[in-house]
Amino acid sequence: MVTGFALFSTRAIPKSEAMKNWLPFVKSGPRVNVVRLTGTIAADGRFGGGNLNDSGLAGPIDRAFSRGKPNAVALVISSPGGSPVQSSLIAARIRRLADEKQVPVYAFVEDVAASGGYWLATSADEIYVDTSSIIGSIGVISASFGFSELLARHGIERRVHTAGKDKSMLDPFRAERPADVKRLKALQAQIHDAFIAQVQARRGERISDDKDLFTGEIWVGANAIDVGLADGIGHVVPKMKEIFGPKTRFSVHGKKRSFLRRFGTEIASEAMGAIEDRALWSRYGL
Repeated sequence: MVTGFALFSTRAIPKSEAMKNWLPFVKSGPRVNVVRLTGTIAADGRFGGGNLNDSGLAGPIDRAFSRGKPNAVALVISSPGGSPVQSSLIAARIRRLADEKQVPVYAFVEDVAASGGYWLATSADEIYVDTSSIIGSIGVISASFGFSELLARHGIERRVHTAGKDKSMLDPFRAERPADVKRLKALQAQIHDAFIAQVQARRGERISDDKDLFTGEIWVGANAIDVGLADGIGHVVPKMKEIFGPKTRFSVHGKKRSFLRRFGTEIASEAMGAIEDRALWSRYGL
């Protein structure tokens, strides 16, 4: 959706432009450093290692706030969510650096910023969306399968031995216990409360009193603006040039692939993780 990224080409840099980049006394145009946050959010090793997490994004985010004394940092987000912990860590890192460096942050949502993806967007001072972007899903979900009847049907006996009666909570190979579900709901409520607090703290009076705001509901484009989850319709390049001027320069920072992934040695792992990854995206018709 963000067609302006054609500006980030690999063309040869003219000598005059290169001189401006390293001579401190030569005045250059405003600079916006861009961080791409695309994919599911999970700790290293989940979904084949191509996901968003704090350890993998620490370098790119740190560089975005320090390289070239930027006038702003722009986050380009397309994520269906994932780990609430990693979402919180990434957002906290962005806010910490924004406050330390006194650099404003703008978020631009492409296809979707839902659940943890929206948590990332709240780290920005302003959030812009495309007319077809999917926003929201402020809630917590847990999904699994139950195989107890399948085992019984095939005469398979499940043997589990624990020290502590709750060590095997929500075991998919035995019948679901009401006590386990109650414990899970209590855990989800705590995470949901933290998510709500993040949105309220960052969006403040901009959010509406819509009764569905924190129910996991989603909104598209302008509707997200109406309920206060976004500030306007806009794409990164034209919006940043509108704010900082037509001579604004851009530099893109993102997570690099590991040496092993470049040579395809993690193909099997990524193929398995793609199933779970696909399930997250499919919730939003993507």
